[in-house]
Amino acid sequence: MEGAGDGSRCGLAFEVLDPAPVGVAVTSGPEHRLLYTNAMYRAQFGERPMGLPLEKAFAEFVQKRYGTLFDQVYETGEPVVLNAAPASMADEGEERFFTSSLSRVSLEGGAHGVLVVTTEVTEQINATQEFRAIADERSRILRRYESLMRVSAEIIWVAGAEGEAIEPSPSWQRVTGQPWEEFKGQGWQRMLHPDDREPTLRAWWQAVHGGADVWEQVYRLRTADGCYRHFRAQAVPIRENGRVLEWVGTCSDIEQQWRDRRRQQVLDRATAATADLTSLPEMLGALADVIVPELADGCGVHLITDLTSIRQGGVPFVVERLATSARSGLSRLPAYSEEHLPADNTLVRAVQERRPLLKIFPKGAPPPNLAPADFQSWLTASEANSLLTLPVVVDGAVPAVVSAVTCEDRAPIGWDDIELLDEIFDHAHDALSNAIRFQRAQQVALALQHSLLAEPPTLPDLEITARYQASPTAAEVGGDWYDSFVLPDGVTVVAIGDVAGHDLGAAVAMSQLRNMLRALAMDRCEPPGEILTRLNLAMESLSDDVTATAALARVERVEGGHQLHYAVAGHPPPLLVTAKGESYFLDGGASPLLGFRHEQPCSSEVMPLPPRSTLLLYTDGLVERSGEHLDRGLERLRRLAGSLADEPIDAFCDNLLSGLPTSGQDDIAVIALRLPAEP
Repeated sequence: MEGAGDGSRCGLAFEVLDPAPVGVAVTSGPEHRLLYTNAMYRAQFGERPMGLPLEKAFAEFVQKRYGTLFDQVYETGEPVVLNAAPASMADEGEERFFTSSLSRVSLEGGAHGVLVVTTEVTEQINATQEFRAIADERSRILRRYESLMRVSAEIIWVAGAEGEAIEPSPSWQRVTGQPWEEFKGQGWQRMLHPDDREPTLRAWWQAVHGGADVWEQVYRLRTADGCYRHFRAQAVPIRENGRVLEWVGTCSDIEQQWRDRRRQQVLDRATAATADLTSLPEMLGALADVIVPELADGCGVHLITDLTSIRQGGVPFVVERLATSARSGLSRLPAYSEEHLPADNTLVRAVQERRPLLKIFPKGAPPPNLAPADFQSWLTASEANSLLTLPVVVDGAVPAVVSAVTCEDRAPIGWDDIELLDEIFDHAHDALSNAIRFQRAQQVALALQHSLLAEPPTLPDLEITARYQASPTAAEVGGDWYDSFVLPDGVTVVAIGDVAGHDLGAAVAMSQLRNMLRALAMDRCEPPGEILTRLNLAMESLSDDVTATAALARVERVEGGHQLHYAVAGHPPPLLVTAKGESYFLDGGASPLLGFRHEQPCSSEVMPLPPRSTLLLYTDGLVERSGEHLDRGLERLRRLAGSLADEPIDAFCDNLLSGLPTSGQDDIAVIALRLPAEP
């Protein structure tokens, strides 16, 4: 307010309000010193000395709560409307009623004050012509009031009895850029955020048609720069003889208040979500569910597995996805996946540089190498428009990477959101630090376990994929193993087994057993049952009493296609899934577990393999749950595997690991072989 800083100039600033038919007063500062009153205000409340605090200038008023309202408006900037409020003076016996509005106003030099506009409503005006004249005058006062408020974030607007905009609002156009021609009637609705439009309009029509005394709503408004900001809208009806004539309202920019409140709510949710968790995968998975949908539409968490020296040559990173989250309406990636990433992948760069990397791109058109392969496909299918790759740094290490995604018409992730994500993980640092100690020990064990397992061969006609998933509750290596190789006679072999125990001794025995089995199979191209019989005899040379289960299968080419020659020693039965989704267990060729002298040699079974069918070998950790009969776990596996018959073999294995409710107490190994479509 130019000229409102001292008494010599304030008259020039406020003199336009002197003839107004409503009372107008202005106070300044936190003490609410009286700065100005117009003629109508003095007629209503008498002459008041300028410069005195409110409580002294109006000491004879009986009502004392108005001082608190002045404080509230001054401190928060939120306007207050008092409709037909009583006011009595000590020297008057009759109670009078006034409708008043209190709003914060900017004064010269950065100071603030409170602007009061008041009308006495003790006697209602019945003459329509006289009322219209006063209504026109009130509109002029409102426009002058808007001029006073141009330096603030307030928007002043007037709507008709049915809720339609009926007067131009310069402050609305200043903030939103929408001119009167587009604003009038129901045009103002187009400036609301699409997600806020329906709930805002529903609440507005309920207020208009329900006779509400006050309407208040928080929504996002598109501003002149094209961005959305949070505003609080407030409105009150103007009534005559109980009939609503119009509504007068304000919109206040509360973006910073909204951000502060949301920040605290998100941090509180993150703290509560991880309060009772101890393992790193569980904590990161819980945090992913906090991130979605508050900050993103989708989220994936990858563990960094340092296996570069023992995996395929030249592959810099092996990561395991252990948690995903997606908002309602979007497909959700499987929680588990193992990925080998090239050096130019964005996730690899984020880990190496230890800083968040934000990529914004056209909807559904992510650049290549932005994420692991199936995640990349999900970005395209979900019409993603931005991806934040955030390394989680704990005690100087990067145990995990969080990928947060926005999709469709949602605004891309902003730097405010990135700062909030950093705060989430900073707040969880101590809990993550404790969990990472266990995870590091488990990672060493996992690296050792992988070093004992061989990658399946790459074949021109058969697809073979293997997965190993360590128990999230154990930090030691176990006895689960798989193997696949090609014999001198050209036959492909797949094998799997489980040595009893979950410690270093079990891992050593597992390695010995696997190597002996491969040597015996390569030495003689015998039926699988005979090889397992010789393996059982060879186990007597091991220093400790070792027991184990195993399944061994030869996939043999025959005229017209392939056949399976297999044997099982105490192990869960192999599962065969046809291309049409039919699935059944292979119960033949069964013998007792290894480690004991058998009276009979291990038996073998031969059966044809349909084109495009999938053979699955697995360890018991995939199907066993504490307190549940094994048959239930086997049936779950059979049904799920049948539903995945059309999936690529990598996705087939990943979805099995993600989709089955495993106990988490045991390691899991799986190896799957898929036949070609034609013989």
